[in-house]
Amino acid sequence: MREGILLCGHGSRKTAGVEEFKKLVELLKDRYKSDYEVDYGFLEFNHPLFEAAVERLYNKGIRTIYALPVILFAGAHAKNDIPYELNTIQSYYPDLQIKMGGPIGVNSFILDLAKKRIEETELKLSPLDRRETCLVVVGRGTTDPDANSDVTKLMSMLWEGMGFGFATTAYSGTAYPSVEQSLALVEKLGFKRTIVIPFFFFTGVLLDRIYAALEEKNSLSTQEFIYTAPFGTDELMLRAFDSRLEEAVNGTGNMNCQLCKYRKQIIGFEEEVGKEQIGHHLNVKGMLFEEDEKIGEKKNSLGRQFKKLLGI
Repeated sequence: MREGILLCGHGSRKTAGVEEFKKLVELLKDRYKSDYEVDYGFLEFNHPLFEAAVERLYNKGIRTIYALPVILFAGAHAKNDIPYELNTIQSYYPDLQIKMGGPIGVNSFILDLAKKRIEETELKLSPLDRRETCLVVVGRGTTDPDANSDVTKLMSMLWEGMGFGFATTAYSGTAYPSVEQSLALVEKLGFKRTIVIPFFFFTGVLLDRIYAALEEKNSLSTQEFIYTAPFGTDELMLRAFDSRLEEAVNGTGNMNCQLCKYRKQIIGFEEEVGKEQIGHHLNVKGMLFEEDEKIGEKKNSLGRQFKKLLGI
């Protein structure tokens, strides 16, 4: 029996980010079309929700689905929110099995892709010894120190492997230091150039904020602050998905439990051991954009037009 792949996106308040996600979906659909039926869903903001995507796959006769998070690191979305949603959906179908793969995480493909983005940027600049250049790796940032430490590990490997004079991390979300704080620190070190690489798949509100912070820093500083493009849909990223799919199929797609704050007492997060797995932002599920193809609904029906007008 044919099996399915569900690409689990987070969702974005920026239409361009959603469109770039859909480009990734099309590439992976074509990549896996001989063996799998591929669909996609979003955790919040956008349609289709996971539930609608699973229903589509089920109606096509799919009874085994490999859920691949389109998420870089194993924070709360990968550990709690997506599993909660998928476990709930699976309970609706007694003969359906959903097997979740791990997030992209630390792997050689991401390391090589980060190196590629940095080198692409350097080619556009005047020559400068890397020992006179600082590297800043920007992650999304979570309340999970295990996920944040993956960003730091990749930063360290890029620093040592590429020979930068110094390297550090920054976060655009709920972790320290923020992008502004990190740039202020780096400026005091006096490097001629700072290259900032955002560890993001696509454009979005957070990426815009990162770029805006760099533009402001450039306007006020005598030093040079440069940013790279996000990861996008590069072949190296597709290979990373190949690896996570293989792990899901073979049942080896496990996340790190040794330093998981929900399983072990981690310094500063001791009270979160055994925390209940709950859903994420239920009030913003699918709220911004209408799904292109809803099951059982005519494309140009009055109901669809009315909901589009209301933004639901």
